[in-house]
Amino acid sequence: MVILPRARILVTAALIAAAGSVPAAAEPAAASPARPVLVELFTSQGCSSCPPADRLLGELAARDDVLALSFNITYWDYLGWRDTLGREEHTARQEAYAVRFRDRKYTPQMVIDGTTHVPGNRGAAVRAAIDARRGAAPARPAVTFEPRGGGLHLDAPAAGAGTATVWLIRYDTRHEVEISRGENAGETVAYANVVRDIAALAEWDMASPLALDIPAQAMRADGHDGAAVVVQQDGVGPVIAVARLPVADRDE
Repeated sequence: MVILPRARILVTAALIAAAGSVPAAAEPAAASPARPVLVELFTSQGCSSCPPADRLLGELAARDDVLALSFNITYWDYLGWRDTLGREEHTARQEAYAVRFRDRKYTPQMVIDGTTHVPGNRGAAVRAAIDARRGAAPARPAVTFEPRGGGLHLDAPAAGAGTATVWLIRYDTRHEVEISRGENAGETVAYANVVRDIAALAEWDMASPLALDIPAQAMRADGHDGAAVVVQQDGVGPVIAVARLPVADRDE
């Protein structure tokens, strides 16, 4: 990987060595005013209010103008059902948003492009928040993505004060779970775009330009069939850029 001065690499050796490849012909979407809006659903298999939000996220996942991701959290596990997709780092990410928004964490919660949050089971409010973000001025600086050497190259100009995190997010496009205990006992819930791994590739000091090469091996590991790169101010702040990297049809 190559990053210009003052941008710190955080890629681990294990991530670089991950199995899989990305053909050069599979071109990620370039960042532009029409780039996908990031929608993060914080959900739990133990939360009775969550299945409607899970269904809504499935609908949003089919949209080209949205990158919809499901983050299963862990703090509902005490009710007698351990969320089979839950991860402590998802709970920590939601807690970081709670600090940023100066509000409590709750499920189901949807965070829209790192700028606002709404109850995830209120479809009209969610869609309105997405539309508002799509109608906002394009993020600055402009970040560009292009295929390079089977991987992905990211470029961004200097943008003054501030920091941003470059996230690599790998996910499974579908999980179906039979829940036998807790508030949703007896239900079978389908989850779309379930995040299984989120890694900070770089911390970018935005006073300097950024140039980053993401190797093909980093984009796929452990059989996950979806991946994305998100550039986000202050780690959990406004989203600057998104590149969706579909890997479902790629050879092992």
